[in-house]
Amino acid sequence: MDRLVIEGGRRLEGTIAVSGAKNAALPILCASLLTDEPLVLTHVPELNDVRTMRTLLGQMGVALDGREPGSLALQASRVEWPLAPYELVKTMRASILALGPLLARCREARVSLPGGCAIGLRPVDQHVKGLEAMGAEIDLDHGYIGAKTARLAGVRFAFDVVTVTGTENLLMAATLAEGTTVLENAAREPEVVDLADCLTAMGARIRGAGTDRIVVEGVDRLHGATHRIMPDRIETGTFLAAVAATGGTATLTGTRADTLVAVIDKLAEAGARIDVTPDTIRVSRDGPLAAANVRTAPYPAFPTDMQAQFMALATRAEGTSRITETIFENRMMHVQELVRLGADIEVEGGTAIVRGVPRLTGANVMATDLRASACLVIAGLVADGATTIDRIYHLDRGYERLEAKLAALGASIARVK
Repeated sequence: MDRLVIEGGRRLEGTIAVSGAKNAALPILCASLLTDEPLVLTHVPELNDVRTMRTLLGQMGVALDGREPGSLALQASRVEWPLAPYELVKTMRASILALGPLLARCREARVSLPGGCAIGLRPVDQHVKGLEAMGAEIDLDHGYIGAKTARLAGVRFAFDVVTVTGTENLLMAATLAEGTTVLENAAREPEVVDLADCLTAMGARIRGAGTDRIVVEGVDRLHGATHRIMPDRIETGTFLAAVAATGGTATLTGTRADTLVAVIDKLAEAGARIDVTPDTIRVSRDGPLAAANVRTAPYPAFPTDMQAQFMALATRAEGTSRITETIFENRMMHVQELVRLGADIEVEGGTAIVRGVPRLTGANVMATDLRASACLVIAGLVADGATTIDRIYHLDRGYERLEAKLAALGASIARVK
């Protein structure tokens, strides 16, 4: 099993390009199931989760052509096997996104209940309730969601809680439903907008993506299209936090500051200087880090996927930061690993009280999930001495060539067996 070894204490300096967004690519890959014509995607990140989704779609009968780096053509001329088996779904929760498209196109689907990072329950009841409201018959049996329908019908559905994948699943299903579907309390994340843009290019009729009310007028069929995956805002935020933590100066290209306003504001509050153009962000820090309070919430508030990375930065800030997690009930597992590096953190319920310390000291630590892995990398970059991070397979699920990009900025970081 691979691990990362980091020699801390170096400022990050230079320029790097941001990859395509994992959380946008996965639902858009599933959108290929909605048409028998080719869907051509560019700016596709090379990640383990993307490879898993490709394998899943290939097993269903989707033809895939990825000869060009970062480009992928998918064609579901026929869906031979509308099944998402446990063996693949257990490693990646996003596999549930095949449910809506399969049901809309094939009128049947069988999808294993999802797995992924162990950061909380993340139930799929909103997916099920929404599809049932659209006329699907759903049976939960032996760990699988079995669904069938004569044809999905448009409906007004209000989500009990804001759910990104739930919104995406019902959005895709609604494109081929009969009549008009109105999704209330829908997720507003940029990745939902990117999916809607792709579906619109395929012939879907969608209004309101990016708001909490999305209206979809169903059509009889969708056609092929070409779509570029949006930049990864969480990768962007991770590198911004890493550069700010080390006191360096770097420019991120091919990104969008408008998708990351809450994170940029908090980094500025913590002492970073941020300069933006339409597709670049420059970050630097000359003075000391300052404490800042963070509370995660659905977009456009501070994202849960940046909570751990900001906590790593806060360990070195002057003063006390309060970081409150409201999305996932088990997303503080990185705290005990940061403490191993010398951080002063106390957890009270869903809030971590982080008292800044003069320095962290390198140690052996273990990654517990995707974003916790990135948190430990940032901590290792600012710690004195060597930090070894085990179980970095989590990183490969969501970051494309992370250690290579950090090395390009001057970090002393190596992947070892």
